[in-house]
Amino acid sequence: MAVRGGDRLSEAQSVTAAPFAGTHRLERLLRPKTIAVIGGGGFAPNVVRECLKMGFDGQIWPVHPTRSEISGVKAFGSIADLPAPPDATFIGVNRYLTIDIVRGLGAMGAGGAICFAAGFLESGAEDADGERLQRELIAAAGNMPVIGPNCYGLINYADGALLWPDQHGGQRLPQGGKGAAILTQSSNIAINLTMQRRGLPVAYVMTGGNQAQTGLSEMALGLIEDERVTALGLHIEGFDSVEGFARLARRARELGKPIVAMKVGRSEAARKATISHTASLAGSDAASDAFLRRLGIARVNSIPSFLETLKLLHAIGPLRGGRLSSMSCSGGEASVMADAAEGRRSIGFPPLCPDHIDRVRQTLGPLVAIANPLDYHTFIWNDQPSMTASFTAMVSGGFDLNLLILDFPRNDRCSDEDWWPAIAAFGEALKTNRAKGAVVASMPENLPEDYSDRLLDAGIVPLAGIAEALDAAEAAAFIGTNWQKNDQRDFATTPKLVDGCARTIAMQDEAVAKSMLREAGLPVPMGGVADASSAVEAAEQIGYPVALKALGIAHKSEVGAVKLNLADAHALASAVTALSHLGTDLYVEKMVSGGVAELIVGVTRDPLFGPVMTVGIGGVLVELLQDSATILLPANTDDIEQALKGLRMFALLDGYRGRPKADLEAAVAVVKGIADFALEHADQLEELDINPLIVCETGKGAWIADALLVTRED
Repeated sequence: MAVRGGDRLSEAQSVTAAPFAGTHRLERLLRPKTIAVIGGGGFAPNVVRECLKMGFDGQIWPVHPTRSEISGVKAFGSIADLPAPPDATFIGVNRYLTIDIVRGLGAMGAGGAICFAAGFLESGAEDADGERLQRELIAAAGNMPVIGPNCYGLINYADGALLWPDQHGGQRLPQGGKGAAILTQSSNIAINLTMQRRGLPVAYVMTGGNQAQTGLSEMALGLIEDERVTALGLHIEGFDSVEGFARLARRARELGKPIVAMKVGRSEAARKATISHTASLAGSDAASDAFLRRLGIARVNSIPSFLETLKLLHAIGPLRGGRLSSMSCSGGEASVMADAAEGRRSIGFPPLCPDHIDRVRQTLGPLVAIANPLDYHTFIWNDQPSMTASFTAMVSGGFDLNLLILDFPRNDRCSDEDWWPAIAAFGEALKTNRAKGAVVASMPENLPEDYSDRLLDAGIVPLAGIAEALDAAEAAAFIGTNWQKNDQRDFATTPKLVDGCARTIAMQDEAVAKSMLREAGLPVPMGGVADASSAVEAAEQIGYPVALKALGIAHKSEVGAVKLNLADAHALASAVTALSHLGTDLYVEKMVSGGVAELIVGVTRDPLFGPVMTVGIGGVLVELLQDSATILLPANTDDIEQALKGLRMFALLDGYRGRPKADLEAAVAVVKGIADFALEHADQLEELDINPLIVCETGKGAWIADALLVTRED
C-alpha cells in the first residue's frame, strides 16, 4: 500500500508508540485500546464481531445485564463491572437508556461514546421527548466526548478499532500504512463509501449524527492529528462552527494535510433534507462556497469526484498549479480530454513551446502532430524504450500534473500484458523529470482495484473517469495555490456571527442611503431631495444633465420611477409630471458620464456567516445574466479583484473588442469601501444593494448610481 511521497513509517516510528502529533480531546475515543459495547440487539453484537474480524488487538468489553457473552466474548453485567473506564464505548440501546449510560460513563472517566439511538432532536416538533432528551444527553455527558446521537459511529482502519454496527467494505491498513480520513453527516453515505473499489487507502471513516455535543470541525481536528492520515474528506450538510472550521483549516495547513469537501445544500430540496441533523446550519450555498474557498478547502460536487480527489491528495498532495499534460494513443481520447478541460475550469492543457515540440517530435517522427493533449498514435505501442523516450520528452515541460489516458482491457476475457510496458515507461518518465503523474481510465470498470494498488506502489495516481480526474486536479491545484499565498488573514479573521434576535426591518430611501455612503467617503454623484416645485432649482445647482427618481421605491426601473439624461429644465419638468403618480418625494442627481460597465454590489446578512458580499455584472439585466461572485467579509482588495476577474463577462471591463478599458483599480477601491461600510454597520445592516456601480474608463473612477439600504432596528 503506497503512501504519499513513498514515505513509510519504520517500525521504530510505529504509530502505536506515538500515533499523533498533539493531544486532542477525542484521542481516546478515536484511537482506543479498550472498547465497551453496550446492548444486546443485532447492532451491538455486530460491533464486537467487526472488531474481532478486523483484528483489533485491544480489549473488547461487551455489556449486557443478562447475557454471559456476546459474539463469543465475555460480557459484563453493567458498566460498573468493567475492569477500567473504557477508552471508547458504543451505546446501542434505546434513547431513554442512552441518557443513563452516558451519565454513568462520564462519571467514571470514560474516554468517549458513540450514541447510536435515534429519536432526539432530529425527530422534529412532533416528538415531544426528542428535544428534551437531547438536552439531557448533553448534560449527562459532562466533559466526556459524545458523538451523535443518531450516529453510526466510526471505523479506525489503522488500528482495527470499530465502533460500527454494520458491515463495511474496507480493510485494515498494513503496519506503517497511511490513508485518507472520511467524515460524513450521513451514515448511509458512509457505508457506501466503505464499499468503494477505486483503490483509495482509507485510515478512518466517521459519522457525525446530530452533533449534539461534539461538532464536525472538532471530530475532523481529532482525525487529522493522526500521523497515519494523509488527507481529509468531508461530506458536509451544515457547519457546526465558523470558528471551529477556521481552526481546522489552520491546523490542516500546519500539518500539510489537504481537505476536500462535498457540501450539499445547493438546491431547496437538499436544504430541506438536511434537517435530520439539526445541530448545524447550512448557510446560503454561495456563502458556504466562499467560506470554504477562504479556508483553502477544495469543494467538489459528486461522490465519484470526492473519492478521486481524496486519492490524488493522498498519493501526491496538493499541486502547485493547474498546468496539465495529457498523453494517449488515440485522437479521440485526446479530443475528449481537451473538451473536458473547457469551460470555467481553472486548470488546462497549455500549448507546447517550440523547443518542447521539437523534443517530442524527435521521439515520434514526422507523422504525429505534436500538441497538448498529445495523441502519440500506436506506432510505439508495446515498445517500452520508445514509449519511455516519448513520455519523458512530453513530461519534461514542467507540468503540475501529467496524465496518461489508459483503459485496461477486462481481464476475464482479454489479456492486459501489453498495457504494463506503458505504465513502466510512464513511471520512468515521471522519475526522470521528478514529476507528478496519474493514469486516467475513462471508465471506472476499466481500472480494477488491484491495478490501482499496483499503480500507487509505483508512485502513479490511479484516477477513474475523465471528468472526475480533472475535478481532482482542479481541487488539488486550488489547495496548492491557496497554501502558497500564506495568507494568515484567512485564518486569523473569521466571519462575524450575527445576533439572531428578531428586529424591525426598515427600508431606507435612496437619499438616506446615499447620504450615509457619501459620509463614509464613497463616490456618490451630487444630488438631493426635491419636490415638484424645487426640482428645477436643484438641477440648476447640480448642473445638467441630471437623473430624476421617485423615492421610496425599491426597484425603480421596474415601475418607470427613473428618468435619465435630462438635459434641460423643460425635459426635467416633463419628467416631474411623468413621476407625479408615484409620490411627491423626488431625488435629483448629477448624471454619471463616460460609463464603460455597470456592476452590482450587494451585501446581505447570512444567519451563519454574517455580512456576505456579492459582486457581479449589474444593470437592468442582472437577474438574467446571473454573473456574480460571493465574498466573505472582511475582504481585501485582492479578494475583490480576483472575484471581478472571475466573472464570465469581465471582458466588458477589460476593453472587449476595442471598447475603452474600465477603471478596475477605482472599482476595486469602491467595492472595498462598500465592504468596510457594511462591516462598520454590521449590527444594523440587513441588506445593501448598489446597482449600478457605474465604472468609467481608466482614470475616471467609479460611481454609486443607485443604492437600496435595509436596516434592522431595535
